Amino acid sequence: MLRALPFVTAIPLGPRILRADTAAVAAFAVMQATVGDW
Repeated sequence: MLRALPFVTAIPLGPRILRADTAAVAAFAVMQATVGDW
């Protein structure tokens, strides 16, 4: 459903499956590392 949208890009994570609570923390850590606040 979401993949049909033109602005959605799938990001493969390999064999790892993240739960919603783990994915949120991981996404926030990546964002902080990218911005430079880490």
